[in-house]
Amino acid sequence: MTALPADFVLGAATAAYQIEGAAAEDGRTPSIWDTFSRTPGKVLEGHTGDVACDHYHRLDEDLDMIKDLGLQAYRFSVSWSRVLPNGGSRPNPQGLDFYNRLVDGLLERDIEPWLTLYHWDLPQELEDAGGWPNRDVAQRFCQYAVTVHDALGDRVKRWTTFNEPWCSSYLGYAAGVHAPGRTDDTSLSVPAQHHLLLAHGLAARELKTRGAEVGITLNLYAVSPETDSAADADAARRIDAMCNRIWLEPVLLGRYPDDVKQDLAPLSDFSFVRDGDLDVIKAPLDFLGVNYYSRHVVSGSDAAERESHHGEPSAYPGSEFVQFVHREGVPVTAMDWEIDAQGLYEVLQQVAGYTSLPIYITENGAAFEDKLDADGTVNDQERIDYFEGHLGACARAIEAGVPLRGYFAWSLMDNFEWAWGYTRRFGMVYVDYEDAQRRVPKASAHWYSDVIRNR
Repeated sequence: MTALPADFVLGAATAAYQIEGAAAEDGRTPSIWDTFSRTPGKVLEGHTGDVACDHYHRLDEDLDMIKDLGLQAYRFSVSWSRVLPNGGSRPNPQGLDFYNRLVDGLLERDIEPWLTLYHWDLPQELEDAGGWPNRDVAQRFCQYAVTVHDALGDRVKRWTTFNEPWCSSYLGYAAGVHAPGRTDDTSLSVPAQHHLLLAHGLAARELKTRGAEVGITLNLYAVSPETDSAADADAARRIDAMCNRIWLEPVLLGRYPDDVKQDLAPLSDFSFVRDGDLDVIKAPLDFLGVNYYSRHVVSGSDAAERESHHGEPSAYPGSEFVQFVHREGVPVTAMDWEIDAQGLYEVLQQVAGYTSLPIYITENGAAFEDKLDADGTVNDQERIDYFEGHLGACARAIEAGVPLRGYFAWSLMDNFEWAWGYTRRFGMVYVDYEDAQRRVPKASAHWYSDVIRNR
């Protein structure tokens, strides 16, 4: 692997609902993921995040583990429902105390905290009031962001407003496979998307007046047509629009792409966009976070087949007919996602075409069928190969002039993998859920530690 720059940040990432547990302790109230995971049939095997990795009670142990691995930075998210129960305005001292201890513990161990304000866990009361399709939630998010900054801003420098707003809007309000799981009116996903970005802009503006360095994390994909046919080219354009450009252009350029609005015209006339909204969304940033996992290879279809798909629950409203194709001979992860490190290089080139902002890979990783061997080790060579290939793509992008400044492996440890429950393992550290949540660093954790030490 090509050497990485000496100042390149190497860390790992987690999310509150996926690891914390203590779902009903010390004043925390339900989020949409608490409700969704309790809805029969929504999460595999009926799993919930009630206990997760019990990180809430094992904080010091986990902080020592992060230190032992040599991580330079740790990206975590804050539970809105733990800080502002019921989505209200009165801070919960016990909830804030947990994050104070987390931040102080990281700093005591010379690990830089990277804080994400929203990793999908909207307080249930705000969903009951309309959720992200409701414009008022954007202002409520801004108030929440200020509350967290008032508590932690003297010690936390890097603030990410949202993680993967595509998932919150289109998986949550169109496809229904993520919380809140709504499929009753897929058109609501479009204003949800806008209000997530509006909330980002409002919070970014407020946090920057308080001296914070602010960014947003977008999950982006390399998108390729299966063939050179016109239908496949159109399919690739559409998915690139929905996955990439509908986020990059408002955030970085202050506009929605014209072709995106045309694709979504059967669902929305974008009348929810008010004067000044796009100026707010284009709030000056200090960095951009990119989450990358895989490439999308897509195919179009004829007009009759397109019509037959119209209105189906889909994460790509207006383009429900697009087919996602697996290429023969390309390896896949346990999530059935193709492994394509070159796609990361292409995504970074695409982003660099929009901005000269510092870029950080805020998530990159893979799930595999990890097994705890009889000798107490986990030999996850596939994950090592995955990391090595993608870090190599990072190095090549830097050599090509992309302003890439750091990389956060997903994930620090196995955890509640959303609708997959505990059936998928992304961690560098194995969590033995059957044996008192015992943590076992996998071979990939030791490999990553060596990379950090040796560059």
